[in-house]
Amino acid sequence: MLVAEEIAGLGAGLQPVLRFNMSGAAETRSGESDRYRTAIEMAAYADANGFAVVNVEEHHDAEIGWMPSPLVLAAAMASRTERIGLRASAILATLYDPIRLAEDIAVIDLISRGRFSFVLGQGYRESEYHVMDRNFAARGEATDFLIDTLLKAWSGEPFDYRGRTVHVSPRPYTDPHPPFWYGGMSISAAKRAARWGLPFLPGQPMPEIEAIYRAEAERLGKPAHVSSFSDLSILFVDPDPDRAWEEIGPNILKENRQYSAWSKARVKRHYATDSGSIEELRASGIFEILSPDQCLERARRRLDEGAFRPILHPLVGGLSPERGWRCLTLFVEEVMGRL
Repeated sequence: MLVAEEIAGLGAGLQPVLRFNMSGAAETRSGESDRYRTAIEMAAYADANGFAVVNVEEHHDAEIGWMPSPLVLAAAMASRTERIGLRASAILATLYDPIRLAEDIAVIDLISRGRFSFVLGQGYRESEYHVMDRNFAARGEATDFLIDTLLKAWSGEPFDYRGRTVHVSPRPYTDPHPPFWYGGMSISAAKRAARWGLPFLPGQPMPEIEAIYRAEAERLGKPAHVSSFSDLSILFVDPDPDRAWEEIGPNILKENRQYSAWSKARVKRHYATDSGSIEELRASGIFEILSPDQCLERARRRLDEGAFRPILHPLVGGLSPERGWRCLTLFVEEVMGRL
């Protein structure tokens, strides 16, 4: 089993995160190709300029388009980078074949030499289970079986799989296996993470759920670690934030409307809002566009407190690669460069 210290998360200091979910498909095939190729180039640029993590996501059956294959994109990024962490958050693991998932993650871990980590989640949309021909009602049992299979497969030893002895290769680069969190926002998710001795990532601060996780882990004699949060807002940098909201705002609103449409009534998700306009979304503070000087002031204040982990999302909602590059390079040159 994992121990908490193995994946305790990002430390102190400047730890920028580059986020890609590829929402908002381009109008042409060549345009969509440009966006995916740009994501790989941006990951290489972030690697060369001191970013901590590049994060890829997964969703299916999205009206505006979304990243369906985070492992494929992470592997491509691993081949173009040397230092930056690669994280899939989250992999909707029960939509995968357990053995194939173990094999694919092991290969990425080898390519990246241990820089790959992931959040394992069930997902919460029945439509995604439908398009992948999976049983939504049986997702809890399927999750336990998958976690057990992954851990056995990465051991390198033969094991019983559905009544037959199997051998899975290759073994991951990381010993005993690539680090992963269990993600969820429910009591059952917290208890499952504790039962398997996995670090827990609720996606946003949830003190009551986190307390249940810690209590259950203590009861079972398992290690417990909840990932901490710092800057939860999505950040863009532009010399003229008001003008940038006019340019980028429609893309941000498009993505936010799609994500918010998936919300469950019983769980309030941090990035899901009821914003019906760009003005309302801007006022929410979930997405921010700051000038270089404003961002630099924010960075210095956060660093005085211990850490600054801004999340940059340069291709939000189908934003053009050219416009995304302007945001990203300005942050690197005018904020990181001045720090």
